[in-house]
Amino acid sequence: MSEAPSQSRIWAGASLVTMTQGRYHIIADGAMVVNQGRIAWLGPRASLPARFNGMPRHDFGGGIITPGLIDCHTHLVFGGDRSLEFEQRLNGVSYAEIAAAGGGILSTVNATRAASEDELLALAEQRLKLLLADGITCMEIKSGYGLTLESELKMLRVAKRIGKKYALQVRTTLLAAHAVPPEYQGRPDDYIDLICQHWIPQVAAQGLADAVDGFCEHLAFSPAQIARVFDAAHQAGLPVKLHAEQLSSLGGSTLAARYQALSADHLEYATDRDAAAMAKSGTVAVLLPGACYMLRETQFPPVAHFRRHGVPMALASDINPGTSPACSLRLMLNMACTLFRLTPEEALAGVTTHAAKALGLSDSLGTLEAGKQADFVHWPVNHPAELSYWLGGQIANTVVFRGEQR
Repeated sequence: MSEAPSQSRIWAGASLVTMTQGRYHIIADGAMVVNQGRIAWLGPRASLPARFNGMPRHDFGGGIITPGLIDCHTHLVFGGDRSLEFEQRLNGVSYAEIAAAGGGILSTVNATRAASEDELLALAEQRLKLLLADGITCMEIKSGYGLTLESELKMLRVAKRIGKKYALQVRTTLLAAHAVPPEYQGRPDDYIDLICQHWIPQVAAQGLADAVDGFCEHLAFSPAQIARVFDAAHQAGLPVKLHAEQLSSLGGSTLAARYQALSADHLEYATDRDAAAMAKSGTVAVLLPGACYMLRETQFPPVAHFRRHGVPMALASDINPGTSPACSLRLMLNMACTLFRLTPEEALAGVTTHAAKALGLSDSLGTLEAGKQADFVHWPVNHPAELSYWLGGQIANTVVFRGEQR
């Protein structure tokens, strides 16, 4: 998108749900002054300073304004889909049997490798448009379904193209340590060597990734292997994040905290010790209810531990072909409340304030505050709890990105 300065304008006539400190902090009948794509002033409309008189105004006539929603964990770019595998599982075919027949992540890897950059972009756009309807103004997009340097670079280039084509801020993440590719079966350490010694330096040199991620799990990579990836990422000047404790407790989130990771994600099997380590390092817990729902998990993230230690909890769609084909971030708010017992206030903080922190963007996004980027959404509802309350469908909204209506 163009970086041209936005016209100065006053946006008023709605309650401002500022989400500062992760709380609603509602300003009734508020007003915001936007200049050069940033919030110049906000407060009660009755307190609007006289120096802003004469500026163009937009009066919403009611409703609420929240920060733009942030989807801080997605696998938006991939080839193919796995809907038939979903049907097979429901008919009693095991994941192992599906994988042995060439399905599972391997089928997505093959489809992603075979697709051209333009084909991957077209597929991603179909999913993106559904997500954007929920008021998303910032999104993280991972690689991880190519598992060759050429294919990983291809995925990251597509993600960058999305950020240039749409009124959307995109952060890209290299997730080469997602699975052992077929060419390296039985040789995971050789694959990790390749990532660390060659891929991360090349991706960093090309400016294609804002962070490096990995999957720390018994069916993926060990904590020791992930530590090597993190060392290489830090050497290249890139922050890290981690898929951790989704299926078992390996201490991956504690490892992430040791490396001052932006976030540790999934966390179904995280312990109180993990939560304490994350709190100390400032690592955000990214909860992914779509995957729990899709996999019919009964082990949920330890929300009580995170609350007790003051770990910020973000939420994300985790849109991916295997475990969370979720095309609605707002639906994740409801799932987080119903499955994980988050409050609607915690859920909204999870896709605004804490999601911004999970991407290292707290200085510019996530709350309505003077000096921050003018990314916000007007919703014609009476209270922010409605964003978590309504199950499915779309709530009409007006999205403003960098001061311009989308």
